[in-house]
Amino acid sequence: MGSFLTMGATAPFVIFLAGAILATATRGHIRSVIMLAVPLVGAYNLYSMPDGFVMIGMLFDYRFDILRLDKLSLLFGYLFHLAAFLGIVFSLHLRDTTQHVSGLLYAGSALGAVFAGDLITLFVFWELLAVTSAFLILARRTERARRAAMRYLIIQVLSGVILLAGALIWIDAVGNTDFGQIGLHDPATAKGLGSWLIFIAFGIKCCFPMLHNWLTDAYPEATPTGTVFLSAFTTKVAVYALARSYAGTEILVYIGATMAMFPIFFAVIENDLRRVLAYSLINQVGFMVCGIGIGTALAVNGAVSHAFNDVVFKGLLFMSMGAVLYRTNKINGSELGGLYKSMPWTTGFCIVGAASISAFPLFSGFVSKSMVMVAALEHGYSWVWLALLFASAGVFHHAGIKIPFFAFFAHDSGIRCKEAPLNMLIAMGLSAAICIFNGSYPWVLYSMLPFPVEYAPYTWAHVLTQSQLLFFSALAFCWLKLSGIYPPELPSVNIDAEVVYRKLFPALIRGTGGVIAAVDGAVRMATLRMLDGCIREIRRHHGPEGFMAKTLHLSSMVFWVVAALAFVLVLNFAHF
Repeated sequence: MGSFLTMGATAPFVIFLAGAILATATRGHIRSVIMLAVPLVGAYNLYSMPDGFVMIGMLFDYRFDILRLDKLSLLFGYLFHLAAFLGIVFSLHLRDTTQHVSGLLYAGSALGAVFAGDLITLFVFWELLAVTSAFLILARRTERARRAAMRYLIIQVLSGVILLAGALIWIDAVGNTDFGQIGLHDPATAKGLGSWLIFIAFGIKCCFPMLHNWLTDAYPEATPTGTVFLSAFTTKVAVYALARSYAGTEILVYIGATMAMFPIFFAVIENDLRRVLAYSLINQVGFMVCGIGIGTALAVNGAVSHAFNDVVFKGLLFMSMGAVLYRTNKINGSELGGLYKSMPWTTGFCIVGAASISAFPLFSGFVSKSMVMVAALEHGYSWVWLALLFASAGVFHHAGIKIPFFAFFAHDSGIRCKEAPLNMLIAMGLSAAICIFNGSYPWVLYSMLPFPVEYAPYTWAHVLTQSQLLFFSALAFCWLKLSGIYPPELPSVNIDAEVVYRKLFPALIRGTGGVIAAVDGAVRMATLRMLDGCIREIRRHHGPEGFMAKTLHLSSMVFWVVAALAFVLVLNFAHF
C-alpha cells in the first residue's frame, strides 16, 4: 500500500529534528555546540545533494515527493539554514529550552515546506510551522503574549485547514498531488475552487491586506530572540509557495502594490518599534508578491532575491531592537533615545540594517528591490511602479530613519545600560557583513537565482534615481520633524483591521447575548413541555393503569385474533 524511495541523503528537516531532540537532552555549552552545528551540518548535507534530487513516497496509488530539489527550493534552503544559524548565534545567551527547541523545530518545518514536492507534504509542514512558532511567542511568558499566541495559532491553523481543503479538491480534480504551477481558475469548477482555496491559504500566511494582523499582533509580543526567528520563516515560506504555484497571476501585482503601501501609514504613527518593523515586514513582502505577480524572469528573480536580502536585513533590525529590549526592557519610541552612548555597536549595526532596507547603493536592498521595479516598468505597470516608488520612500521614513533615530538618537531618555551581549553582537555583525557584501557584490546571490540574470544594478540611472529618492525623503523627514508636523511618539493603540475580530465581534456577541439567551430559554422550555406531554401520553397508554397494561380475558383475545384474521382474508380476497 505504501513505499518510500530515497537516494541515500538526509532530508534537511530531519537534521533539525534530531538537533531539537539533542538540545532537549543537553545543557550549557554542549547544547550551544549542538545548536550551532545543526545548520552547518544541514547546509553541508544540502550542498552534497545532486541537482534534481528527489525523495519519493507512494501511498494509495498517489506519489508524494517528500523532498524535491531545484534552483528555487535550493535558494530558500540555503537562506533558511543561514537564518537559523544567525538566529541561534543571537540566542546563545539564553538558558531557555523552550526557545531553543522551538527555534530548531520551526526552522526545520520551514525547510520541510520549501522542499515539499506535493501538496500533502506541504500541508503537514505548513501546520508544523504554526505550532512550533507559537511557542516562541508563548516563551515571553506574559498574559499579552499568551493571548497573542492563541490568536496567532487560530489564524495559522485556519490557514492550514483551508490549504488542506483546497489541496484535496485540487488533487481530486487533477488526479495528482504535485505541488507546482497552479494558477487561478474558474471558481465555479472543482479545479477552480481548489486553486482559490489554496491561494487564500497562502495569502493568509503572506499577509494579504485584511489578512495581515496576525503578524503585527503577535510578532511584537514574542521574545527578543523569538521575533528574529519569526521574521525569517513564516512569510518567506508563503512567498516561496506563491512563486512556486502562482507566478504570473496578475491579481498578485495589485495585491503586492497595496501591501507595499498601506503599512507605511500605520508604521509612521506606531510607537512600539518592533511593531513598526512588523508593518515594515509586510511592506517588503509586498514587493515580493508584486514581482511574483508580474511573473517574468526578471520579476521573479527580483522577488526571490529580495526575500533573501529581507531575511538578513530585517533580521538585523529585529536583532538590534531585541538587544535594546533585552537591555532596557523598553521598546516604545517615546521611552527611548540617546542609547548610542551606551550601545554604540548595536547602533552601528542598526544603521546598516536601516540602509539596507532603504535600498541605499552598496547595501543589499538596492540590488534586489530595483529588479522588481524595473520589471514593473518593462511590463507596462507604470502605476504600480509609482506605487512601489512611493513605498520605497515610505520605508526609508519608518524603518530607515524612524527606527535608529528614535531608539538611539532623538532626545536623551537618560537610560544608561550595558552593550548587547557578545553573541548578539556577533550575530548582528555577521548579518551586517552579509548586507554589505550582497549590496556591493550581488553576483554571488544572482548566480543562485531561478533564472539567468542579465540585470545590471549599478547603472547611472538606477543609482541616481535611488539617491534622489533617498535624499528628498530625508529632507522631507527633517522638514516635517522641525516643523512639528511629523507625528510624535506617543503611547497609543493603532486601530487596524484586527479590530473586527478583537473588538467588533466580541461586542456584537455581548450585545446580542440577551436576545440569544431569551430565544434559547424559550426553545428549551417549549422542548421540555413537548417532551413532558409525550411522556404523559405514553404513560396513559402504557402505565400501570393504561389500556395496554390491562389483563384481557381469553374470549376478548380470541375475538381480536379472529377479527385480525378476517381483515387479512378480506385484503387477500380484494387482491385477487
